[in-house]
Amino acid sequence: MEIKKEGEEVEGKMEVKSVNEFGDGVAWYRGAMVGKGSFGCVYLATLKNPRLNYSYFPAVMAVKSAEVSASGSIQKEREVLNNIKGCPYVIRCFGDETTTGQNGAMVYNLLLEYGSGGTLAERIKKSGCKGLSEFEVRNHTRSMLRGLLYIHAIGYVHCDMKPDNVLLVPNSSEGSTEFKAKIGDLGLAKRENQSKKRRLEPYWRGTPMYLSPEAVADNVQECPADVWALGCIVLEMLTGKPPWDREGDVDAADVLRKIGGGNELPRIPGNLSKEAKDFLKGCFVRNPRYRWTAEMLLNHPFVDGLIDDEGVERPQEVEDINVVDSILLVTESDDEFTYYSEDWSYASEDDSLGYWSEEDYEDIEDEMTSYFAEEGIFKVEKSITVISSTMDGGSDHIIDPSVEVPSGSPSNNSPKCPLSFTIPAGV
Repeated sequence: MEIKKEGEEVEGKMEVKSVNEFGDGVAWYRGAMVGKGSFGCVYLATLKNPRLNYSYFPAVMAVKSAEVSASGSIQKEREVLNNIKGCPYVIRCFGDETTTGQNGAMVYNLLLEYGSGGTLAERIKKSGCKGLSEFEVRNHTRSMLRGLLYIHAIGYVHCDMKPDNVLLVPNSSEGSTEFKAKIGDLGLAKRENQSKKRRLEPYWRGTPMYLSPEAVADNVQECPADVWALGCIVLEMLTGKPPWDREGDVDAADVLRKIGGGNELPRIPGNLSKEAKDFLKGCFVRNPRYRWTAEMLLNHPFVDGLIDDEGVERPQEVEDINVVDSILLVTESDDEFTYYSEDWSYASEDDSLGYWSEEDYEDIEDEMTSYFAEEGIFKVEKSITVISSTMDGGSDHIIDPSVEVPSGSPSNNSPKCPLSFTIPAGV
């Protein structure tokens, strides 16, 4: 998919003209559009009043938006992120909110952590197709493995691991890389061992270049499929080229024939280190039963012995959200094939529903009243209606860097409830 940007070059930066057609949130302004895909658009967002102690939101966020009628993929991603929250190697979700666009349409907004370092795909491209240093590759690989281990332990399969869906956030750990890799874009994720009632139909999810043999040949996408895709990403980081695109451009049909039609494996260059080659061999096992798991790979010498980043991150600041570096947060290629299941019955009510007590309502009302009084906006007569919003209060929760995942699913006690109220214009 072609990514379109509007704007002019201003001192080496791309000034993106933002027509705020989707509207602002209750507590945040919508800024420049930094990404676009079939799911919708991604914008930068900053708080309207950063002086207030808003525990829900960071100073800068990425907001993924689409009209409610076309927001199924984004809402599915919200559901998945809500169930796997708490991992410092997965992009954090700060809640969702429904706004009203300029044309009166309802717009669904997913509030996400902003990856100021762009995507891993952009980082590879900036290397001039020569690949990244092995030190950087090892650090990013370990971060992705920790994220996958957590996702798999909770009972999900990502199904669309690729460099475009790995974002880079600032890393403050000394002796490590400048940015830390985090897994994002879980709109195609599925429950592990989900119902196979459509097994006779070809319905695999994801991008052909990173699909595993069992996904192409047997329509099976479980945790081993994510490990295969991880191997493709590692190979691409090391070489600067996609795993099956060694001699030049190939179309999706050729890639699928190579993956599912025989015993061919991605070619591993001989100039890589012994540890790198052995690591990739553990990922590129055609039979998923014998493929290494994320837990096994975390103990491999290729990622062992690195300085631990301990999940510490630098705060992110953006001086002007309408003038941003020319980076792309989310991309979707033309050859990406997706399958959206309409059957979401596997999500229990306990996973997706929560309630606020009367005391919670009173606390929110007091905070909003204080905010409005400080801004003096009760004096404005013209008003707009904000449809609903939900916010997560668990953004400060970080798991131990050793990624010791609890035996059961993490508790889902964060209060959520759709609100409906009228706020004066200018908020």
